[in-house]
Amino acid sequence: MNAQIVLILSQDGITNGAIYALLALSILLVFTVTRVLFIPQGEFVAFGALSMAAIQAGQPVLLVWLLFAFAVAEVLADLMARRHGTARKRPAWRMGVALIYPLILAALFYRLPLADLPMVVQALLTLALLVPMGPQLYRLFYQPVAGASVLVLLIISIAVHLALVGLGLLAFGPQGARTAPFSDASFPLGPIQINSQAIWVVLVSVLLIVALYVFFERSLYGKALRAAAFNRLGARLMGISPVFAGKATFFLAAFIGTLSGILIAPITTLYFDSGFMVSLKGFVGAIIGGLVSYPLAAAGAILVGLIEAFSSFWASAYKEIIVFTLIIPVLLWRSLKSHHVEEEDE
Repeated sequence: MNAQIVLILSQDGITNGAIYALLALSILLVFTVTRVLFIPQGEFVAFGALSMAAIQAGQPVLLVWLLFAFAVAEVLADLMARRHGTARKRPAWRMGVALIYPLILAALFYRLPLADLPMVVQALLTLALLVPMGPQLYRLFYQPVAGASVLVLLIISIAVHLALVGLGLLAFGPQGARTAPFSDASFPLGPIQINSQAIWVVLVSVLLIVALYVFFERSLYGKALRAAAFNRLGARLMGISPVFAGKATFFLAAFIGTLSGILIAPITTLYFDSGFMVSLKGFVGAIIGGLVSYPLAAAGAILVGLIEAFSSFWASAYKEIIVFTLIIPVLLWRSLKSHHVEEEDE
């Protein structure tokens, strides 16, 4: 291995690590606020890439009807909860908007010349399709059992993940897809050429991480989510709605996952079930951060990307094993460091 190979592998590792860092932060955010290990996070990555590819091919995205089905189920759940007096009344106009929005989006998909649209508009359509599914998933599958144990919430996450994988196969088929790159330029750096797509991935990832930092440090809603993450009971007593906190975190998770899929779609071919492995590597980064530290989670995700890149050179057949084996020493170290575990009383 010479310096050129090291630089090439480092470029690949940092590019992949930037995506893993976004997913690690998203997984950590959802877990700290709702105690949900959001396994379906990967489906937003895969669906984002495949939806973008379908739009670029000029094909309507069938997931818009899944969005409509979720909206109908959400409205019915709200009506039933209001009838039994178990939830605050949702204004009728919000229910109407929830039902009309997917139909307007469907009309756009079937009427617009999708393949001829600018790439920015295609990306915005992809985000408009998938991001609303995050709060919908929370409302339908997690909000009714928000007080359940972490194990029950994990089982629900696995079930939702499997259901979404099956729906992804139905919507996109078994074939993979790759989108057009944002730009074809490359820049020399010593003995290697840096792909502009890799620069896009790293740049957007850094900007999004900075935006999340500003959101949580400066905005009222960000501080409310931080309060819910640090102490759910105290936040509830201060008037911060746990329902709002849950939907907001799932919205951010869906946004980060979909944007990550759009970013990596020009680099690698993704399939309907590819998202699980991508999010699992982000989860490894979150585990390195102990599921409590955002900077450590981001640093751990970058480390995962670098180890994966160098493992693919030395032992490509075992690169996945090497990456996931990282969890073992981290968990051993943390178990030795922690003397006891206290369960939170609510």
